Amino acid sequence: MVYDLWYWTGIPGRGEFVRLALEAAGLPYRDRAREKNGEDAMLRDMRAHPQFPPFAPPYLVAGDLVIAQTANILLYLGEQHGLAPDDVAGRLWVNQLQLTIADMVTEAHDTHHPVASGLYYEDQQEEAQRRADDFRNARMPKFLGYFDAILAARGEWLAGGKRWTYADLSLFGLVDGLLYAFPKRMATLARQYPHVFALHERIAALAELQDYQRSDRRVAYGDGIFRHYRELDAA
Repeated sequence: MVYDLWYWTGIPGRGEFVRLALEAAGLPYRDRAREKNGEDAMLRDMRAHPQFPPFAPPYLVAGDLVIAQTANILLYLGEQHGLAPDDVAGRLWVNQLQLTIADMVTEAHDTHHPVASGLYYEDQQEEAQRRADDFRNARMPKFLGYFDAILAARGEWLAGGKRWTYADLSLFGLVDGLLYAFPKRMATLARQYPHVFALHERIAALAELQDYQRSDRRVAYGDGIFRHYRELDAA
């Protein structure tokens, strides 16, 4: 099967977490909205599934299945392709981790759009400064400390064992985005949460991801969830 991944063009966004899983697992897929007239095609395709319509991208078309929400997509891929533990408790654990990652992703986005997504950053810059200060000083340590403690207890991977799961890939994606958006703060936190940053390095070095990371299939940071505003970052 060749999967169809639909997500907005020009931003890594939440679609990047799905791409990392597809690429690391060597699964064939088409990043459909990045093809010619792709976003127009995506808007039409979203209306073409009346039984299970996606609310928003990313969503994955797998044969007759239409699966939306990043964690839901990864739950499916994990079960289908061995990207999660075989037992129910293990699969639920990895899904729980993914949902926690999703919580932090939302909070990272809200540092630059704390009032409304439809407003420009410049229209909410004062509120963004307050939100970013709290995110850097309270929320980033809370989330990263949680993941660091898990890795300290379980070893190299979040689910334990000898192989990564999709949650490890997503934690890499989260840390990578935060390194772009908050380089000063992350330099400080790297000393406090070494297990998280070591996982980032392990995933970055995976043989399965080397071609992807060098290719134009990986979308560069800029707009989207992870944005770097110098005035929002501090050590």
